[in-house]
Amino acid sequence: MTTDLATVFPDEVVTTSHLRVVDLPLGAGKAALITLDNGHDHTKPNTLGPATLLGLERAIDAAYAEPGVVAVAVTGKPFILAAGADLKGMALVTQREQAVALGQLGHRVFGKLTDGPVPTFALINGMALGGGLELGLHCTYRTVSKAAQGIALPEVFLGLVPGWGGAWLLPNLVGADNAVTVIIENALNQNRMLRGPQVAQLGIADAAFDGADFIERSLHWAAQVLRGDVVVSRPEVDRSESAWDAAVARGRAAADGRLHGATPAPYRALDLISAARTVTREEGFAAEDDALGDLIMGDDLRAGVYAFDLTQRRAKRPAGAPDKSLARPVTKVGIVGAGLMASQLALLFVRRLEVPVVLTDLDAARVEKGVGWVHAEIDKLAARGRLSPDARNKLTALVTGSTDKGVFADADFVIEAVFEELKVKQQVFADLEAVVSPDCVLATNTSSLSVTEMASGLRHPERVVGFHFFNPVAVLPLVEVVRAGATDDATLATALSVGKTLKKSCVLVKDAPAFVVNRVLTRFIGEITRAADEGTPLQVADNALAPLGLPMTPFVLLQLVGPAVALHVAETLHDAYPGRFPVSENLRRLVAAGKPGIWSWNEQGKPYLDDSTATLFEQGSTVLTADEVRERALAAVAEEIRIMLDEGVVAEAQDIDLCMLLGAGWPFHLGGITPYLDRSGVAERATGRRFLPPGLASVARA
Repeated sequence: MTTDLATVFPDEVVTTSHLRVVDLPLGAGKAALITLDNGHDHTKPNTLGPATLLGLERAIDAAYAEPGVVAVAVTGKPFILAAGADLKGMALVTQREQAVALGQLGHRVFGKLTDGPVPTFALINGMALGGGLELGLHCTYRTVSKAAQGIALPEVFLGLVPGWGGAWLLPNLVGADNAVTVIIENALNQNRMLRGPQVAQLGIADAAFDGADFIERSLHWAAQVLRGDVVVSRPEVDRSESAWDAAVARGRAAADGRLHGATPAPYRALDLISAARTVTREEGFAAEDDALGDLIMGDDLRAGVYAFDLTQRRAKRPAGAPDKSLARPVTKVGIVGAGLMASQLALLFVRRLEVPVVLTDLDAARVEKGVGWVHAEIDKLAARGRLSPDARNKLTALVTGSTDKGVFADADFVIEAVFEELKVKQQVFADLEAVVSPDCVLATNTSSLSVTEMASGLRHPERVVGFHFFNPVAVLPLVEVVRAGATDDATLATALSVGKTLKKSCVLVKDAPAFVVNRVLTRFIGEITRAADEGTPLQVADNALAPLGLPMTPFVLLQLVGPAVALHVAETLHDAYPGRFPVSENLRRLVAAGKPGIWSWNEQGKPYLDDSTATLFEQGSTVLTADEVRERALAAVAEEIRIMLDEGVVAEAQDIDLCMLLGAGWPFHLGGITPYLDRSGVAERATGRRFLPPGLASVARA
């Protein structure tokens, strides 16, 4: 079956296992050092496909066979141990037997690091994801670089489980509670990863060393261990049934809170962690193989791999982008406005671009408040050790404010973040054009207004571009870059270059009402709200989408966005498409009453409808079931996406999925939105055809 696997992964980028024998310090003897390297730079991490695993197995066997070797150590190319399994190849598996064989192969190869004749050392020099970290867990000892980043077991985020030993080895090494944190909570928390010091603190690594001479320090430490000068002691794991069960229960609560049972992977992982207290290693590994067999052959994984590919590849090369050589340098940034959104933008720009950032507003008090907020956030970063004292002082000095837009005269990029009204923004741009240089890019953070109309009265509308961030700015990685009617390639290239430097993922969109994310969400929430207006109980309507496992319910999202903002977007879309975007009178009343949302929250954090809000709502007599609400909402969204694609709002359905993943935080197991609409049959029922071909974001059966 391993031979069959090699044919399943025909385009595997093979990571070679380079073996050399080194003399250990302190006269401790010879060690066989295996270095994983796929021959590419750090932008293309080592991955572990079948050919790579078989090559590693040969290297391990050869290492043990070297005369006089007293230890075997495994490390990676600079900054990277391994980024886990070859996900692209995994999406090509068509038979459950192949999926099980893939798990068995990983267990067999990595198991040789556990069962060999001499101690083994994993030198975690950088990124170690999934199978990369599991390789280390199989070793007798582990060191980690203090500079290492990107260490995690992210499998459940993608629709898998740690299937090469991690689900059994990790809880037995660091306890069930820590294992649940790493395998479940971190993975479901937008794939949170660990840094080197955290890996050591959790007990995953036995020692941590500085990055500059990490390999040398690690080999010196290994020599001390082998000589008996250093005795590795690990905290005793609480193996009591009560502690283990409590940890697993905590993990289930976390999975339920985020996913509501919508995807099986985290629950299978919790079953494996639960069993790891009592089953043998062989039994635990066999259960992992079985879980891989099921999950690899499920659509959720295929959607997860599709989503991963979008965020790692398509997001870095926006469809329709002009030649990046047209981008102009940005040496100073201006921000019109000093409110919370403007202040968040200022913090992001100064941290990433490290150029002067100046905010303006109508009066000195607002300017002072905005600049003060940015300075305070910089101080917080320094207090947490995220910035050195010199960096803190530098960034603080770069952020200033003024009430005079003349300070933008030498700016290269000015973005407005003022009140969401077209005439206000048009006036802002008219004022800016009078003071900025001919090459200065004028960007708008509008969430729904026409960028073309915003620029229509300018002498040089070609310099105006939409640059729509999502709130909170520091968390959500998407920027919708909007090409208006007159926007030229140089402006667009500069905006995309700035977005990349900000470490944001940019999607190029047409200047259409509400662009992508807000248009999709407004149609979605609009249907849920309409069902409630017609008479469906609010709780039923709000929970109708639970089977999708979305990060929050529609009415909770409404509260996060703010009813006033939601109403403004709904009105904008109603003006453009009155037949598809009704405006809820209940929402109008909510805004008029100054309510922060529909729900109030009790001491247990549960939502309820308070009396003062209840009196605002007027409902009809048509009561739908949750299934009926969900079907209607999904059909409406499918219709809207088809219209958006026909209008050319984005290049392909993949761009809409990318926007929903990065701008709305939709889970990877959905693949965005179109894979779910396809596999649930809604796309064909609502629009007569699928959005994606079979086998893309779904299982292609043999």
